[in-house]
Amino acid sequence: MTVTAYTLAVVLNLFCVFLGYRFLFQPASAATGYGVPARPDGDAGAYLSIKGLRDGTFGLLGLALLFFVGARAEAWFMLAVAIVPLCDTLIVLRHGGTKAVAFGIHFATAVFVLITAALLFLV
Repeated sequence: MTVTAYTLAVVLNLFCVFLGYRFLFQPASAATGYGVPARPDGDAGAYLSIKGLRDGTFGLLGLALLFFVGARAEAWFMLAVAIVPLCDTLIVLRHGGTKAVAFGIHFATAVFVLITAALLFLV
């Protein structure tokens, strides 16, 4: 179970780093994948950069916690960070995104993060 918990945690954190990169360097396609398309050359440019910075920072912080502090700290971090994809679910629904994206991507991510946190607590 330890290997599984650590592997899931590393994958989730690396995915956050990837999302951050994508929002910073491919903002239009990243926004479309998020479920609420936005144009980086319009008013949404700042939002897309902030989202990229937020996601990338979460990923790097998660990796740092896991490797330098341990599984329990990472578990608490993931428990707190699960709020983000839960709120992303609501944001997508509130701004005209599809239920498939809201629940299939964002809500499913929140559940995956919570399961990973639970496994890390058991380590």
